[in-house]
Amino acid sequence: MASYPYVGNGPYCYANCLAMMLGANAPSSSVIEVATCSPFGMQIIEGLPFFDPTNWDPLIALDDTLKTLGWSSKEFIGKDAENALKELKSKLHTGPVFVGPVDLSYLSYQPGPRGADHYVVVLVVDDMVHLHDPNGHPYAILPVKDFLSAWGASLPYGQPFTMRYDFRKLEDVTEDEIIRRTLPNARRWLSEGNNREAAETAAKLVKNWHPALYGHMTEFAIRVGARRVADAAICLERIGYRNASKIMTEQAKLLGSLQYHVRVKNSTTSAEVLSHLGLTYEPLVQALKGDQGLSA
Repeated sequence: MASYPYVGNGPYCYANCLAMMLGANAPSSSVIEVATCSPFGMQIIEGLPFFDPTNWDPLIALDDTLKTLGWSSKEFIGKDAENALKELKSKLHTGPVFVGPVDLSYLSYQPGPRGADHYVVVLVVDDMVHLHDPNGHPYAILPVKDFLSAWGASLPYGQPFTMRYDFRKLEDVTEDEIIRRTLPNARRWLSEGNNREAAETAAKLVKNWHPALYGHMTEFAIRVGARRVADAAICLERIGYRNASKIMTEQAKLLGSLQYHVRVKNSTTSAEVLSHLGLTYEPLVQALKGDQGLSA
């Protein structure tokens, strides 16, 4: 089976929020997601598999991502709810604000799982908070109290009351050039990760299902992992990294198939798929080093 672009829904809250902040001429969310380097590896956090690099999280990657895209922004972390709300209202005078991570369970217009991280773009604060939620809710509203609970929650990474504002375009960068600029960081994240070990650990985990693992994998991890890797495969093909693209297409197919095997709790096949996935990471490291790509 060849590589085919995927267009559709998926848990791309971070990339979609960045696209909203960058405005009408923003790169596609797929290119932004690849620029974060999230597709290049996998890790285990608190007994749950994540299909992103070892020690990676969206906030760690944000400055590098913006630099790759040719943009900058400023960060503010509130001391407490009162301070954060005051500063948020102040920053909104110059435009929308990128907010997160927030805890999805407190977003009262459509609550999600407790402890699940999410990103939103805040538009206005009056007696309610008005925001764009990339999970299918434009111009959503919720009480200020609920918003502050979501924003102030303790999550596995980042700090409560974190926001980004004052997004500025520093240079014009084409999508193909963004992909090329991503490669050094992609190689670094991939090379420094314990990807095969993480895949083997995940293969052992799926032999003993528990509700948190099952829900995490079927509702989030596999969906976003397959989407990320599929997008990376297409991006690499665009710039002539054909060997790396082939390997990432194989990864995407493995992850895509995993959704069914996990959903029906087929432990044996799920473990086999994850073990096979683990074997693809070292060849990908070599392909990213060896491919020459197309000239700019």
